[in-house]
Amino acid sequence: MFGLALLGGTVAHAGHPSPASVSAAVAAPDRYGADTAAEILAAGGNAVDAAVGVGFTLAVTYPEAGNLGGGGFATVLIDGRPYFLDYRECAPGSASAGMYVDAAGELVPDASTIGAGAAAVPGTVAGLWELHHRFGRLAWRADLAPAIRYAHEGFRVGPLLVARRDAFAAALHGRTNFLTYFGALAADATFRQPELEATLRRIAAGGPRGFYSGRTADLILAEMARDHGHIARADLAAYRPLWRAPLEGDWAGYHVITAPLPSSGGIALLSMLAMKADLAASFAGVPLNSPQYVHLLAEIEKRVFADRASYFGDPDFYPAPVAQLLDPVYLARRAAEVDLRRPTPTGEVKPGLGEHHDTTHFSIIDRWGNAVSNTYTLNDDFGSGAVVGGAGFLLNNEMDDFSAKPGTPNIYGVVGGDANAIGPGKRPLSTMTPTILTEHGRVAVAIGTLGGSRIATWIFQVLSNWHDFHLPLAEAVAAPRVHHQLLPPDTLFEEPFATLAPAVRAELTARGYRFVNQGWNGDIQAIAVGSDGVSAISDPRGRGVARVLPASAERDRRARFNASAARPPGQRTAATKPAPGCAPRRSPPGIPRP
Repeated sequence: MFGLALLGGTVAHAGHPSPASVSAAVAAPDRYGADTAAEILAAGGNAVDAAVGVGFTLAVTYPEAGNLGGGGFATVLIDGRPYFLDYRECAPGSASAGMYVDAAGELVPDASTIGAGAAAVPGTVAGLWELHHRFGRLAWRADLAPAIRYAHEGFRVGPLLVARRDAFAAALHGRTNFLTYFGALAADATFRQPELEATLRRIAAGGPRGFYSGRTADLILAEMARDHGHIARADLAAYRPLWRAPLEGDWAGYHVITAPLPSSGGIALLSMLAMKADLAASFAGVPLNSPQYVHLLAEIEKRVFADRASYFGDPDFYPAPVAQLLDPVYLARRAAEVDLRRPTPTGEVKPGLGEHHDTTHFSIIDRWGNAVSNTYTLNDDFGSGAVVGGAGFLLNNEMDDFSAKPGTPNIYGVVGGDANAIGPGKRPLSTMTPTILTEHGRVAVAIGTLGGSRIATWIFQVLSNWHDFHLPLAEAVAAPRVHHQLLPPDTLFEEPFATLAPAVRAELTARGYRFVNQGWNGDIQAIAVGSDGVSAISDPRGRGVARVLPASAERDRRARFNASAARPPGQRTAATKPAPGCAPRRSPPGIPRP
């Protein structure tokens, strides 16, 4: 997934420059995405145009997570107003709660993770179209032009991509056509993708019709037939992205705008920030990443994950008690349960109301002060490993994000309940947490990251590092991160870029914790706007690039773009009403309609 993020000064929050004086900026997971955003912004596009361009470019240059065959969420700030677009994948119409369970009631190994049978109906193309249709300025074809160019001319492959390809291919054991398409990846070589180029050209010419119908749809259905998939033509025709009311809250003088259900991440982030504030006296004087600090974080995080397992799912099918979970009195009570000295036994941590590098994120702001924080995914690295033959793009394995068997962990070790059970047309629970912070109504921070179940905890810890310990943004992002998710019991997940000191690990082990090295995880992409200007940072753990466009580069250059159809920065256009199928069965209250 992609991520952005952080804030300016931490002691005295100075006023922001006027929108007219804001420089454009991008933080993206690779240099091709950053170049695309800079190119579009310099040509007069706004943050949404740039986000659309980056989304399609990463489908070419960042195939482990950038995608056409997946889905995601976008948190958007336009003219000071917040919006949230859910373009999450949804279960096919033929899906059922027991579709990955055998006659003995056990999960069929790899059925929900490998091959076309693991794929949910993709939402990325429809989602990027909806963002552009409502808020974009440049022509649709202009936003796709860089991606088409990279597919046609090729891009230079780096060693990290090759290493991830090799690791994924080894786990597949030849069970999909993955190496037919990606076996030619070689470090420092140019990689061209003619089939993907043709697909992108169909999308550029026909919008979502170029993906969900016609030639591309035929190719998707042929792949379903070859590889025992479940997606039908009616599923493709029915898919619609959904505008939802963003989840909002206040923290440390900032207004936080983040992801609502079916993302659990926004609820988790706001809960952790609030519980840490409630425990301010217990955190007072505790050094960053000391044994006591890590223990207190783990105690907070395990309670958040206990609630996640019981209450969260697709809100259009299963109402969740969001207001109760974020009630200050409830969160204060949960914080008071924290054992200050030892890990609370896992069996005692009940739901409070009674009963991987797989994703990518990018953040963009434009000269008008608009912002996009976007996270999208194939779920696992390279998704299901199944490439749509003739179309050149990978399919997701998002069906594993449902509770294929409630109470059984998914590929991230996260347990879900009946609220997240598989059902036709449902959207699986996610942890993607694209977030924007505002101050006095203007964008202050855009932040997000990949990381699967770790996403909300990574954002929480980076924000805490920055605000509570007054670390510079770069140091806050680079600092060690530790994740705890209730199950497995008393387990702290570390990543190898920055680990805890040996003495800290020894004391935590003595308290009863065990450590697991989870491998590379977390790729924060961040932009901050302050009185001293705009700064952008890409996590040193990944291969991302962050750029701030100088004012001289922000004039409208249309030599490579057809901008004749450009609209004013915040002008909105009418959008079609969602159709049945993957659209909601009801209209939840408070959701802004286009």
